[in-house]
Amino acid sequence: MTSKPAAAQHLRDLARLRRVRDRIDREYAQPLDVEALARGANMSAGHLSRQFRLAFGESPYSYLMTRRIERAMALLRRGDLSVTDVCFAVGCSSLGTFSTRFTELVGMPPSTYQRQEAHATVGMPSCVSKQVTRPIRNREAPVTEPQLD
Repeated sequence: MTSKPAAAQHLRDLARLRRVRDRIDREYAQPLDVEALARGANMSAGHLSRQFRLAFGESPYSYLMTRRIERAMALLRRGDLSVTDVCFAVGCSSLGTFSTRFTELVGMPPSTYQRQEAHATVGMPSCVSKQVTRPIRNREAPVTEPQLD
């Protein structure tokens, strides 16, 4: 049985981690790194990474890159930007890293995705297209059974 102070601390830690996740969701296009996120949460980078992975099933960096790739997918479907423009628009500073990560999550390079998916969601409500086109994580966050405490 956990003590009340320990349970209260656990809830405070979870709230802090949710604030980090919310910051990533808001500022994905900004130059974010784990050290900056950790400073904002008054944690060490290692502690943030460990706790974030325990809470959300993936590292903060993996979560950030997934958000960037989701946004990149939407921009590529629009078809009016080059892959390089999309890369920089979503906050990536390396086209190589962006292309590698995109390919890992989506299963095809960004240029191929742009050619094949340009009109895939035309006429589809945005709430549906977001769900249908969400990238599937291959290695970062394996599906696990929830633990009931």
